Amino acid sequence: MHAWKSLLALVASVVALAPAQGQIRIGQTAGFTGPVAAGVRDMTAGAALYFDTINARGGIDGQRLELVSLDDQFQPPLAAKNAKTLAADPKVVALFLSRGTPQTQAMLPVLEQSKIALVAPLTGAAVLRKPVQPYVFNVRASSSREAQRAIEHLMGVGVNRIAVVVPEDSSGLDAMAGARAGFEAGHITPVFAGQFNQQKPEFGPTVEALQKAQPQAILFVGSAQAVAGGTAQIRAAGLQAQIVTLSNNASKGFIDLMKSNAHGTIIAQVFPNERAISSPLIKEVLEFAKAAHVEDITPALVEGFADAKVLVEAIRRAGRAPNRNSVLAALNGMSAYDLGGLRINYSPSDHTGLDFVDLSIVDASGRLRR
Repeated sequence: MHAWKSLLALVASVVALAPAQGQIRIGQTAGFTGPVAAGVRDMTAGAALYFDTINARGGIDGQRLELVSLDDQFQPPLAAKNAKTLAADPKVVALFLSRGTPQTQAMLPVLEQSKIALVAPLTGAAVLRKPVQPYVFNVRASSSREAQRAIEHLMGVGVNRIAVVVPEDSSGLDAMAGARAGFEAGHITPVFAGQFNQQKPEFGPTVEALQKAQPQAILFVGSAQAVAGGTAQIRAAGLQAQIVTLSNNASKGFIDLMKSNAHGTIIAQVFPNERAISSPLIKEVLEFAKAAHVEDITPALVEGFADAKVLVEAIRRAGRAPNRNSVLAALNGMSAYDLGGLRINYSPSDHTGLDFVDLSIVDASGRLRR
């Protein structure tokens, strides 16, 4: 069965705990339904591709990896509840690949109580980086770095009338801080800066303000559904400003949601181009995908694959009978780990992960180009 098919078998309105089959169990809570479902499924498919390949090669010291996924519908209270359920299983050695800043923050008390590591949350929030969260190990670059890079790019190509629209939560504050750093470096100010409620997005007043501001480009941060829905309203109002968004929307599902509005959208990326065979990481992704007959390689799939590779390396280093304590210790000692042309440097005082940021654009055929 292909990696994505095995994943889809896990997904329902609520994904129940899988029966005990593997010997090394990994827990995941994420929004398999709701506004971020498309990206979550792509990313988890990438992780499943890596786990399935390792299992096909004999697992880790003969032990199979089992990913147990629960759906939190992108709701922080449900994310906390799911994390507690997963952590109650003593065979779960680590949590993995959560989605969203408030959702991951809601899990922190569970991590502390259960002394269990969370590897590769899909969030670039500063609150999960500084001061260091002892049980959270980031892989992707920060949201503020992505936003700063996007603003710098726009100014570099002569765009100086830029608006910023972000969620009114900690992820939005981080993106706004990064954008501000970009604006200050270029000695300009945004023509409009606004916020919205990500759980119940309402863009009427924002669109009116944008009509008055007439930006050339809009840095639009938020979930796939929020950005796609807001962009549709922006276009319906007659605004043709270029849409720029962050890497949480680097998925085929987001492009599908954008429909005809996808063309020309700039999307930040936190991993190398999925077609860049000069990258050792991408070369490995393509080799594993070919063997598993997986054809649609997306940035989200690449990220899930890389995240799984980091976790598997920690489990390998945790000894023949890995447990929560040994996995945590292995992560804290993982300095200068070569992920495939990108280096991870963890220590007890630094769980930052990578700093790589690139930009892509959606072409007329709906494909991402760099």
